[in-house]
This record gives sequence, C-alpha cells and structure tokens, in this order.
Amino acid sequence: MLGLPDHVTACLFDLDGVLTQTAKVHAAAWKETFDDYLRRRAQERHEELRPFDEVADYDAYVDGKPRYDGVRSFLASRGIELPEGSPSDSARADTVDGLGNRKNELVLKLIHDQGVQPYEGSVHYVHAARDAGIPRAVVSSSANCRDVLRAAGIEGLFDAVIDGIVAEREGLRGKPAPDTFLAGARALGFEPHVAAVFEDALAGVAAGRAGGFGFVVGVDRAGQRDALLAHGADIVVADLAELL
Repeated sequence: MLGLPDHVTACLFDLDGVLTQTAKVHAAAWKETFDDYLRRRAQERHEELRPFDEVADYDAYVDGKPRYDGVRSFLASRGIELPEGSPSDSARADTVDGLGNRKNELVLKLIHDQGVQPYEGSVHYVHAARDAGIPRAVVSSSANCRDVLRAAGIEGLFDAVIDGIVAEREGLRGKPAPDTFLAGARALGFEPHVAAVFEDALAGVAAGRAGGFGFVVGVDRAGQRDALLAHGADIVVADLAELL
C-alpha cells in the first residue's frame, strides 16, 4: 500500500522539498545572500554582475547540503575563495561562515513572516506509513529542522530526527555523503538495506544510493526527473501521494 518493495521496513524523509514547502524559501534566502555579496564584489572589481540563479545554481551547488558546504560549493563554481571564518562570525562578514550565517538569518525571517506549509500528499503518505507500523525519521542538513517541523505541525509524526545540529555534534559529513541517512537508520534500529530514502535534492539522492539503502525515491519538484534517476533514484514521483 506504500508503493515500496516488500523488504523495506523503515522510511527516511528529507525535509525541505519532500515534507515541507520550504525549498523556495531556502532558494530565495540563498539568492539574496549571494547576490548582495556578488554585487559588492562586482562593484569593487569593476566586473560584470552574474547573479545567483535560484534554479540552476540552487540545484547544482546548495540544495540538500549543509549551509557552509553550500557556500563553498557555489563560490568555487565562480572561482571565488573566501576565508573560512568561524561559526560565530557576523552575518555581515565576507567569510564562508559569515555568508552562511547571513543565509540562516534570512531563512528564519522568511519562515517567521510566511509560515511553513507541508505538502499534503507527503503528510498523507507519512500517516499511511505510521498506520502500517513503519518507523519514520526525518534526515535534514538544516539546523532549523525541528523549528520547521513544529511550524508545519508535523513534528509528532516521526520517531527520530537527524538534523544539522546532530550532524555537527556527531561529526557527520553532509550529503552527498550518506552519513546522516545512515545515522537515521541507526536511530530507528534498522540496517540501510531495509530502509527507503525520500529525497528531492540531487545530493540527497546520491547520498541514498551511496549508503546502500534498499530503495531511493526521488521527489521531483523542479522538473529534474532525469537528473534524479541519474543520481541514483529507483523511482521518481512528483508527489508522495502517487505511491499510495
């Protein structure tokens, strides 16, 4: 009834773009963060401004990755090197951590101002998994994961949460490394080969495949079905309700 192979007995869900409609919020925050920096850099160096693309750059360099990894990845794509800084850096500092902190400030403001909406199809699916007795975990690179779950009213639907805070505390590598999904499986008490991963990000799908998980579901919210399959998805759906 869940559209999963018979051997799958646990479910690991990404947050942004799979459970909640926050991917657009993240993309907007990244764009404002990077464009502000790129604009100042272009003016100082008398260069042409190449703004951050909320679709192409977001999908390729930051989607699904821990915040500071996303900063490094995008800047590297433009041939830009900045000092690392530290997590305590001001959100106005032109460092990797400073830009990451600026993005986080903007995300929190947008979530506060706009609220968080879950995907109804995903909520129905998670309810169905719970009713079928399938253990469920959320695996997200976001340090704000629990706040988003509470704001969306779905925190109580999950048995475990592996987020950016857990990843930092336990030294887990971010997606596309499989570390956080493997931690999610351990938290539920299951081996990877009997767990399904649900992801909309290319890096997240790659993490599911790299971790040897029993089934990887790609959720196509941005017209990238072929890319999700190429990165290791066993199946691609536009909405989790399609699996019911």
